[in-house]
Amino acid sequence: MLAKRMEQVASSPTLQVGLEAARLRRTGVEVIDFGAGEPDFTTPEDAKVAARAAIDANFTKYTANAGIDELKAAIANRYRVDYGVEYPAQQVIVTAGGKQALYNTSMALFGPGDEVVTHSPGWPSITEQIKLAGAQAVSVRTQAADGFRILPETIVSALTARTKGVILNSPGNPTGAVMPESDLAIIADEAASRGIWVVLDLCYERLIYEEIPHNLPKILNDRMPERTVLTGSMSKTYAMTGWRCGWVIGPAPVVAACGAIQSHTTSNVCSISQRAALGALGGAQDCVQEMLEEYRSRRDQAAEWFTADARIRLVKPNGAFYFFPDISGLLSPGGISTSAEFAQELLQQAHVAVTPGEAFGAPGFLRISYATSLEQLREGIRRLLEFINTSDRIPRLKPRPAL
Repeated sequence: MLAKRMEQVASSPTLQVGLEAARLRRTGVEVIDFGAGEPDFTTPEDAKVAARAAIDANFTKYTANAGIDELKAAIANRYRVDYGVEYPAQQVIVTAGGKQALYNTSMALFGPGDEVVTHSPGWPSITEQIKLAGAQAVSVRTQAADGFRILPETIVSALTARTKGVILNSPGNPTGAVMPESDLAIIADEAASRGIWVVLDLCYERLIYEEIPHNLPKILNDRMPERTVLTGSMSKTYAMTGWRCGWVIGPAPVVAACGAIQSHTTSNVCSISQRAALGALGGAQDCVQEMLEEYRSRRDQAAEWFTADARIRLVKPNGAFYFFPDISGLLSPGGISTSAEFAQELLQQAHVAVTPGEAFGAPGFLRISYATSLEQLREGIRRLLEFINTSDRIPRLKPRPAL
């Protein structure tokens, strides 16, 4: 009945968690939601002022398919200021969020017979979009023991004669791993020598906690400008998830192809959202730093709370706003046997929503968003630990021997 391509594509598992949490709330249950991949802050005032002004000025018609010129110039300027890379506005297209930016890119660059290398645990939409383009996704596994770092040698070893592109996400969702510039340089040099595209997803680029050099756009721009595509979004940096505004930056033929695809799908991004994005990019940036500091405080405090149970093995993330703990020590063949089952029972019994690692190609892990208040984090982690300690399907934690 359905098109054959749908045999290979699954719906977003991260969105499904939110739907189940919302269903429980409608029945009167108080759910602590750690599944959401969006900031709990409000959109910056500069964006809201610009949006109201656009409405009052009746800026409510179609815009150019690729976005208004002022916004494209503002995006290019931000990359010039932040990264020292030069792109004319003509090499920018405004998209309906970072997801459409990546989708347009995959559809423009990849097709049947192509292989596209990416990494796991990773954002599931990347691999699903590769499949929708008719290409084959090749996922390279990162390890908790390495801090989920994308080791360049593993990417290089996955390249074959059929490899058309590499898609990298840093800081990473769900791990929070941040890619060192030196690692990307190795990958870029190898990709350039083989004529392979590198697509860089920078959705969480302003949410990095430690002083880690992260000028990844310049690394690529210096080595392979004609094979580099950058994607970004207003969603995380400016708490504008619902406004749906992102972008693609790259060579003119790629941007033109993305524009052609977009012209037959969604056409232009909402006119009001574009003006709001322009206001945020050109306004005061204090809000970005304030969000970063608050996330850092939450990360550090919540990570300490997780140490209450030694079976929860946590790598402290360097970026984004997710924990990705290994809970395999809580699983057993005779009890709760998978992280997906754990997440389901946690939601039903303790009313805490988390995303199981299966959604990211990593069974035995959970994604826990700390894009929520410290009070919610405290209560949610308390419930999680209580669930672990009271469930008759989880082995009891053996007391530590006396010294």
